[in-house]
Amino acid sequence: MEDCRWEKITGWQLAGFGLGLAVFVALLLASESGFIFGLDHANLLFHEAGHPFIGLFSARLEPYGGTLGQLVFPVALAVSFWRQGRALAFAASVIWFFENWLNIARYMADARALELPLVGGGDHDWNTIFTRWNVLPYDLNIAGTVKFLGWTGMALVVLWVGWCGWRDRKRPDSIAQFD
Repeated sequence: MEDCRWEKITGWQLAGFGLGLAVFVALLLASESGFIFGLDHANLLFHEAGHPFIGLFSARLEPYGGTLGQLVFPVALAVSFWRQGRALAFAASVIWFFENWLNIARYMADARALELPLVGGGDHDWNTIFTRWNVLPYDLNIAGTVKFLGWTGMALVVLWVGWCGWRDRKRPDSIAQFD
């Protein structure tokens, strides 16, 4: 594979990314449940679409389809932007990927309590999965770890963007070599 080259991040682009990130984090923290209206409704749509898609191949794997569905779309975008060398779009896609982990963790934490309203009133994915894995009593611990990893992943992406912006601040060319 040829070297990955990133477009240069200008100061204005970095400032815009920072402003967008600040709004995103404010919305995330202001939401009692961590559910950002537009974004997480899209995630829910992708989640629900994942069930029948995976179910076409295997009824046993169908409960995994929801979580896979909501993660596939940000990953596909991230890969596309990475191939194009668009650092900020790549970073936003990866942040979206890790933001999904917060809602996945919320769903995992509900595996025993079964209090979240389910779309269509079907089976609770993570109750089914954790029961199969024989780890249902650890739902809160697993959810806490997933939530921590989600926040950590987003933070690492922000640090990477900051590093790219710092690296590019005096670069005259429009393309920066990926190190």
